[in-house]
Amino acid sequence: MNDNPLLQDWNAPHQLPPFARIRPEHFEPALDALFAEHLAEIDALAALAEPASFDNTAAAFDRSGLKLERAQLLLDNLTSSETSPALQEVERVMAGKLAEHHSRIHMHEGFFARLDAAHAQRDRLGLSEEQDRLLDLIHRNFVRAGAKLQGEARQRYAAIVSRLAELTTAFGQNVLADESEYALQLGEADLAGLPPFLLDAASAAAEARGLTGWAITLSRSSIVPFLTFSQRRALREQAWRAWTGRGEHAERDNRPLAKEILALRVEQAKLLGYASFADYALANRMAGAPAAVHALMEQVWEPAKGRFEAEQAMLREEAAKLGEPTDIQPWDWFHLAEKVRIARYALNDAEIKPYFGLDNMIAAMFDVAGRLFGLNFAERHDLKLYHPDVRAWDVSREGKVIGLFLGDNYARQSKRGGAWMHVYRWQGRNGGEALPIVVNNNNFAKAGHGQTLLSFDDVRTLFHEFGHGLHGLLSNVEYRLLASPNCPWDYVELPSQLMENWALVPEVLEKHARHAETGAAIPAELVAKIKAARHFNQGFETVRYAASALIDLALHERADAEGIDIAAFETAERERLGIPPAAGMNHRPPHFGHIFSGDAYAAGYYVYMWAEVLEAEAFAAFEEAGDPFDPALADKLYRHIYSAGDAREQRAAFRAFRGRDPQAEAMLKGRGLA
Repeated sequence: MNDNPLLQDWNAPHQLPPFARIRPEHFEPALDALFAEHLAEIDALAALAEPASFDNTAAAFDRSGLKLERAQLLLDNLTSSETSPALQEVERVMAGKLAEHHSRIHMHEGFFARLDAAHAQRDRLGLSEEQDRLLDLIHRNFVRAGAKLQGEARQRYAAIVSRLAELTTAFGQNVLADESEYALQLGEADLAGLPPFLLDAASAAAEARGLTGWAITLSRSSIVPFLTFSQRRALREQAWRAWTGRGEHAERDNRPLAKEILALRVEQAKLLGYASFADYALANRMAGAPAAVHALMEQVWEPAKGRFEAEQAMLREEAAKLGEPTDIQPWDWFHLAEKVRIARYALNDAEIKPYFGLDNMIAAMFDVAGRLFGLNFAERHDLKLYHPDVRAWDVSREGKVIGLFLGDNYARQSKRGGAWMHVYRWQGRNGGEALPIVVNNNNFAKAGHGQTLLSFDDVRTLFHEFGHGLHGLLSNVEYRLLASPNCPWDYVELPSQLMENWALVPEVLEKHARHAETGAAIPAELVAKIKAARHFNQGFETVRYAASALIDLALHERADAEGIDIAAFETAERERLGIPPAAGMNHRPPHFGHIFSGDAYAAGYYVYMWAEVLEAEAFAAFEEAGDPFDPALADKLYRHIYSAGDAREQRAAFRAFRGRDPQAEAMLKGRGLA
């Protein structure tokens, strides 16, 4: 144990993990030891003789378990970004044990009695807003984790939490296996229509998998361009079925896992007095209840379907001109939509991508952060990280280093799909200053030669995740449990979606969107075309998103704990909602990792649209000011949104920035649905 790096001090800059020394076999014994250490800390707090106070309950709890948190964050990051069969086995073994430990902490009768006593007198303790929110948050988390349950209900709740951890881990690993194993190998005869940037990435993907020729993977930045440009309809169908069929392979079918997850969530919610898991989950979010989500989605759903029908008519017309089938199938949509976009807007994705090199777009987002928040990014080449593709930057503000930013941008077989932000350490000052270590993960198809080129959708993803990253880096709170982005899940997407707007600011594009071969700035007329085409295909995009959000909510509004046939439920809901067959969904239940690889987004996929309402209102303030970098607004944005974390109630924080409560009109206009 003395040789276990997970139990030792980390002396690298920023106290980074010693990645080169850490082995999968280190985790289980280290975590077992840290469980005992953390429990001993809570036992000691429960045994204190003096009366319960804020300092010896809430503040002390915020300081506890730091070594365990450090190891758990490391495991979470590695199993998402650079996993292996050995690490996946550790993840499976430890999922239940981690859940059991956290249940043991949250059901600690002695500590909860003191916490409950402090919470009962919180109005008389003279607390600051941040202190009051910390005490209330910890108390609420304990109650929601079963602290008030007794007897068999208490034991059953802990067992449910442990089993859910095992099931959600298995669900995520199954999706990763489907994504990493699949490759559509292409020969010379299969390349019709594919542009050079895709051929380059497909060649690199084939080489990485030991294949000859070219390979299309299930990374979004590989599969979507293939569906867009390939002239081989049969191959498009083959790729589309692999993409949408993740999680349904007989040897690792996620549907039974999802059924059990849903049944256990209903039981979990009912033990705590809620009618459904949706009621339980939304009680801890800005929405508050399912009715508020339905009210938002109802403003979007029918207009989106109407716009989709108009778009489908355009695609049928285009297919007829090309002599292609007019019975539009899902594997035809991206292909024909690109044809219509070129015809109507003279906008070709293959023409756009050379102006959006990854390195240039990283420079662009750093430039935006510098102009808005005074941040400086200095790359570090001396740090030993977990993969050669990962880059690191010291982040400073007003001459002081405030954190470390890691960028992990390329797809690989050892990395799960999608894009996300995570941390290796949360910001806080309770017990000593802790600077945040933030990592952004993307899954861009790495170029075999030259700079990796991004679609504009990829650029938005890059800026989106950077918004999350800035939320973590700019956090300026006392208590790590309140650090950004530890806040309600339908608010956490505001800083990320808001940052996407600066990807289209003309002066940012003029400076950074430079042609990969000539270095020429992106022409103003091309930027104008991109803006003019923003509403194009929004019916398709909105239907696909909203369909997934509505089915997620419907799955979690069920009140029976017997479980359901996932496939039958999906079919019935698609018919009830009238989801157009040619649209499909962003995520089908068998691979819907947002809601089944954990519970953060369960009954919560709607949060992107909820946050889009806030984001549209927030950026409108800059538009009204006539300056996307207005200093006064940028300062308010920093103080009330990006740095505040959960130290202030979110509605009050938004009103302090915007001067009013948000309305959905700006979001509907932004999607072309108003």
